[in-house]
Amino acid sequence: MHPREVFRLAIAEGAAGIIVAHNHPSGDPTPSADDRAVTRQLVTRGGCSTFPVYDHVIIAGGRFVSFAEAGLL
Repeated sequence: MHPREVFRLAIAEGAAGIIVAHNHPSGDPTPSADDRAVTRQLVTRGGCSTFPVYDHVIIAGGRFVSFAEAGLL
């Protein structure tokens, strides 16, 4: 999903920021290179203070990875 689509939905709902979440069907919640790249794009395009990305959570195999907790934001 392109960042403008993510932010368009959030703005339409009057959100103050976003938390992105998705699953990995593989059962491994480890962030891929694409996950990291998309997160960087969202943080950069949203602007840390203008429209913050509070977290990106990946869920898989009964586990999850939080970019915020892992220091990846």
